[in-house]
Formats: sequence, structure tokens, C-alpha cells
Amino acid sequence: MINSWLDFILLGFASFRLTRLIVFDLITEFIRRPFIKEIEEMDDTGQISTYIEIKGSGLRAWIGELLSCFWCTGVWCSAIIYLSWLFYYEFTGPVIIILAIAGFAAIIELLVSKFMD
Repeated sequence: MINSWLDFILLGFASFRLTRLIVFDLITEFIRRPFIKEIEEMDDTGQISTYIEIKGSGLRAWIGELLSCFWCTGVWCSAIIYLSWLFYYEFTGPVIIILAIAGFAAIIELLVSKFMD
């Protein structure tokens, strides 16, 4: 059970960071590679656009669709974060706290970079 707003915010930041880690970060590309293919194309102005192609069918395609959607993956990551917090806090608590700190730091970096530009 979530006992305070601080716990809720902590879980929110951890879920945000885990979701971005799985869906976007280069370090976890090996997880996405069997399910999606990223295609980069350059348009007439020289801008590079990235498109995602889902591989396979059935379960493989379903996982590909899941991994290509930030919102869909976010629901599952939130469930994993919350259930591990609820039932295995002794083991997963430090990981959740590290993810939350990293998520908070990522948001600060985004805000700083917006103000610097």
C-alpha cells in the first residue's frame, strides 16, 4: 500500500525512468531488437526521421507493439514497480529508489536544457 504522497511520487519517478529505459534507451536496444526494427529515413530537408516496424506475428508482434508504445509499456512498468514495492521491498526498494532519482534527474536535465536553449 502507498502510505504517503512521497511514496507515490517516488513510485511515479521510478516507473517513468524504467519505462523510458525499456522503450527509448540505447542500452536496452537488445531487448527491443527481436520485436521491432527501427528504420531511419532522411527527408528532403536533411532531417532524419525514425520509424518503427513491428516484426513477426502473434505474441512476437504483440510484444513489439507493447515495446513501441510508451504509454502501454508504462502501464506494465508501473505494475511491476508497484508490485515489487508491495511484496519485495527489501530486495527491490534500492533499485526503485535509484530509478526514481534517475527519473527526477532526467526531468531536471530536460528543464535545464530548455532554459539554456
